[in-house]
Amino acid sequence: MNKTELIAAVAEQTGVKKKDTEAVIKAMLDTIQTELTKKNGKVQLVGFGTFEVRERAARNGRNPQKPEEVVSIPASKAPAFKAGKAFKEFINK
Repeated sequence: MNKTELIAAVAEQTGVKKKDTEAVIKAMLDTIQTELTKKNGKVQLVGFGTFEVRERAARNGRNPQKPEEVVSIPASKAPAFKAGKAFKEFINK
C-alpha cells in the first residue's frame, strides 16, 4: 500500500473527503518528523509503537568493489520504529 492508497482507505473508513484525509495524514507525518528532529525527540503511540532517533557510531567499512580498501563511515542518526505489544500481537494472531 502506498500513500495514495492509504489516504483512500482511511477516507473510506472514516467517511471523510480524500482531500481532508490527505491533509490530516500529511500533518501527522510532518509532526512526527518535526518531533524526531528535536533533542531526544520521540513519538509514542500506545498500542501501536514508538518512533525515535537512534545514534550510529562512526566505524570502518570495506568497499565491496575493492575489498582491500577501508572506508571510514561517519557517525549518523537514523529514524527507528519499535512496534508496540498490541501491534505485535495483532500481526502474530
